[in-house]
Amino acid sequence: MKTRLIHPTAVIHRKAKLGKGVAVGPYSTIGENVSIGDFTEIGAHVSMEGPTEIGSHCRFFPFASIGHPPQDLKYSGGPTSLKIGNHNVFREFVTVHRGTEHGGGITSIEDHNYFMAYVHVAHDCHLGNHIILGNAATLAGHVTIGDYATIGAFSGVHQFCRIGPHGFVGGYSVITRDVLPYSKTVSERGTHAYGVNSLGLKRRGLTAEAISRLHHAFHLLLAEKLNTSQALKKLKIEKNLSEEVKILIDFVESSERGVIK
Repeated sequence: MKTRLIHPTAVIHRKAKLGKGVAVGPYSTIGENVSIGDFTEIGAHVSMEGPTEIGSHCRFFPFASIGHPPQDLKYSGGPTSLKIGNHNVFREFVTVHRGTEHGGGITSIEDHNYFMAYVHVAHDCHLGNHIILGNAATLAGHVTIGDYATIGAFSGVHQFCRIGPHGFVGGYSVITRDVLPYSKTVSERGTHAYGVNSLGLKRRGLTAEAISRLHHAFHLLLAEKLNTSQALKKLKIEKNLSEEVKILIDFVESSERGVIK
């Protein structure tokens, strides 16, 4: 007997596009201009609006709200969109909003990301790959998150902030400036970077030498009695900079809000 993939109580707009093997659970609604890739699973009571494009092999748990208009008072109903890649997991009550007309028009999420319950991704955010957002982590508009970053539970990220690749933000943190790549950053009587996220980098296959070079760079940035410009100047004259240290330098130099030290 063939299992029914679309529950009879689901409401799917006739113009929505569903790939092969897509499953839609009880009482879920999929609106016009929503496109869903192959073998994506939509649980019960999920609500999706468009324009939204979702890749393959994603999973949406009950009461997720995906692709609805942004919570921005300046938004006037323009044709903005949400784009989600492949192999992403959205747990219960996650909310992801479309972009705004003045903010680039698109919210984007790439591949292999995990969003725990009650996470909020606001308008015009751009997320890379292999990112984990803990329970109730909240991103304001225009936040950018690099690959393999982790945001702890109940943390809030201010609009226009960047989280660098492999950055780790501890739970209950308030992020108002850019988080350095490869760093551990936690709010504890103020928000501070506490050096290299060594354990996470080891798990992701970075060599002991690469991690050691990052430790040296972070020592100059955080522990020496140097301002940021002095620390960067000292780093840049060193020979044979590793790729990770170059990424760190580029990230700091391109920061518009300043970085957490």
